[in-house]
Amino acid sequence: MKILVCISSVPDTTSKINFTADKSAFDKNGIQWVINPLDEFALTKAVKLQESQGASVTVINVGDAATEPVIRKALAIGANDAVRVNLDPKDSYSTAKEIAAVAQNGGYDLILCGKESIDYNGGSVPGMVAQLLNKPFVNASVGLEVNGSEATAVREIEGGKETISVKLPAVFAGQKGLVDEKDLIIPNMRGIMSARTKPLQVVEPASSEVKVQGVSYDSVPPRAAVKIVSPDNLDELVRLLHEEAKVI
Repeated sequence: MKILVCISSVPDTTSKINFTADKSAFDKNGIQWVINPLDEFALTKAVKLQESQGASVTVINVGDAATEPVIRKALAIGANDAVRVNLDPKDSYSTAKEIAAVAQNGGYDLILCGKESIDYNGGSVPGMVAQLLNKPFVNASVGLEVNGSEATAVREIEGGKETISVKLPAVFAGQKGLVDEKDLIIPNMRGIMSARTKPLQVVEPASSEVKVQGVSYDSVPPRAAVKIVSPDNLDELVRLLHEEAKVI
């Protein structure tokens, strides 16, 4: 069984997000980059299938050379090899198109992605990949088992969970719950050393087509100062809620 895992390089959740002076782009200076957390659930699931079913695991990233440390971490976690499409992604469509182009001739049985990336939260790449490949797609997966040419996925729906049987090859978008958080793999020294020698293929983009272009960015307004009201002064509390907070 061959598995392709899509990984995105995203800012660490503790990073302070800034934009360029003209607000036309994200300012990457001083940012610590990590594997998108939801992609890490997908990668861990792939490694577990590697261990239980002898699957081969390839990770793919659409990005420039700066994303290679994150790719190497994915290799240290347990992926067998990696592909980097040498393109600074501009929108979901261009990213999905490059992933689909690599997957088209790869003979993959499973394509695993995180449901969304934590930077833009678009949540559209996995579905676009499935559409471009004309393959079945299951979103919001919190469980996945593979038996031969069929997979059984569990996904969250409004008010409950749905179990779906899917013929392979197929695309699955995972989220928290696809594996237990305690099972997420922290690379050990052996994994880090072996990652240095694992194949990392760099390919040029198949297309330069972009359908969405960011125009400008704005930071979230800073929080207003906290006002403390005495519990004995309910009239003042009501006044503040009505005149300043405007919630009543």
